[in-house]
Amino acid sequence: MIPFLILGMTYAFAAGVQPGPFLTYLISQTLTNGWPRTVPGAFAPLLSDIPIIALVLHILSRMPAWLVQLLQLAGGVFLLYLDFGAYKTWRTFNTEKPVGNNTIHQTVLKAALVNLLNPAPYIGWSLVMGPLLLKGWREAPANGIALLAGFYSILILVTLVIMLLFSVARKTGPRINRSLVGLSAIALSIFGLYEIWLGIRSIFIS
Repeated sequence: MIPFLILGMTYAFAAGVQPGPFLTYLISQTLTNGWPRTVPGAFAPLLSDIPIIALVLHILSRMPAWLVQLLQLAGGVFLLYLDFGAYKTWRTFNTEKPVGNNTIHQTVLKAALVNLLNPAPYIGWSLVMGPLLLKGWREAPANGIALLAGFYSILILVTLVIMLLFSVARKTGPRINRSLVGLSAIALSIFGLYEIWLGIRSIFIS
């Protein structure tokens, strides 16, 4: 059981520290709405990964290429939608009151949708976590549970730490705060365009 726990924790740390659409969105929300209101968004993978895991365990590594392409395009469009919201926040930044109007419920749902439309979890579960989970579960259900517990505990912890670091930076002054919101908007646009480019490129190549 311990080896599977360590495997889950290790992969989660490697995945959690990598920049991506999900983490970028949470950083953007942290800068906009503050750390306390964004914290629940770090737990969104517990919601969004349920259909991902079910899908991957069903087809495992046989995911059709067209599905990944559609996910890349849909994810890119949705990220540009989120980027537009961040841009409006930057344009209308008010130093006297909180700049965000997302409720905790909206933050969790949007974060879950970002993760659901991101091809990375599908690929990661197809090539790494899925086979490990099946192997561990077949040996003993406790192994599969340990793998999932290690993975999600570290993934959430790493996400919370990164969000907290940006939250500290948020309090250093209104001008810096506005600049960081602008940078998060730029990052969201880059990731969105990159996802769309990957989707279009894969369609033409295939």
